[in-house]
Amino acid sequence: MSRFSTRSVYREFADAKQIVLDVRARDSVGRQLNIEMQVSVLSWLLQRVVYYACSMFVEQLSEGDGYHKLNAAVSICLLPNALFKEESARNVPHHRFRLVDPEQKRELPDMIEVHTVELSKFDLDEDTISTASDIEQWAFFFLYADQYDSERLRELLPGVEFQQAISVIETIAAKTEDRKMYDQRQKALRDHQWGLNTAREEGREEGARIGQIQLLESLLGQAPSAADCLLKCSRDELDSRIEELQTELRSRGSNS
Repeated sequence: MSRFSTRSVYREFADAKQIVLDVRARDSVGRQLNIEMQVSVLSWLLQRVVYYACSMFVEQLSEGDGYHKLNAAVSICLLPNALFKEESARNVPHHRFRLVDPEQKRELPDMIEVHTVELSKFDLDEDTISTASDIEQWAFFFLYADQYDSERLRELLPGVEFQQAISVIETIAAKTEDRKMYDQRQKALRDHQWGLNTAREEGREEGARIGQIQLLESLLGQAPSAADCLLKCSRDELDSRIEELQTELRSRGSNS
């Protein structure tokens, strides 16, 4: 496989992109590849991945070129968490989507293909990783390479492709600018995940406040406030409303 372009990582930091790694490549048979590592699983993810696969397919032709020059376009999306959460997909980390007639079971080969790889679904063990499947070994590499020194990593993943990948890591570690870029990217990842976790936690707390207000209003015989109206209030305003309703409820109780 020979890489022919790599998008700017510094621009990704400035624009707060969701992508950790975004590599455009072409393999030995001419297939166009877009390989992405996502920070988080967002609702529009599949549409985005399909869009890039279709774009790669279309962009191969210049004016006057024949359709015979088209090669398959493949998007590979590596995900830190589960995308498909239904029970039937609980232990299925890799999905491959192609153009298929589901009724006649007929497939259009070498066209557009999308792969999703949910890294968290792999059951990986250091003791057996050297004999695991290729995709399991790559999942182990993506998830845990930073936890090992290069010597131990070479022992665990003896394949030629992993030896090359480990050499790249060693090169990054040896170059000040590349190491700085890598450290910045890791920090950006941690900060992004922290921001997501904080937003979720604040959302839960806000939802609890709104639910408490609506419950207190119901106990007081009032029509519960609309949630969309309460969402516009600040946390202090919600807390003030809760205190006001609790005071009124206590007052009623003492007068009864």
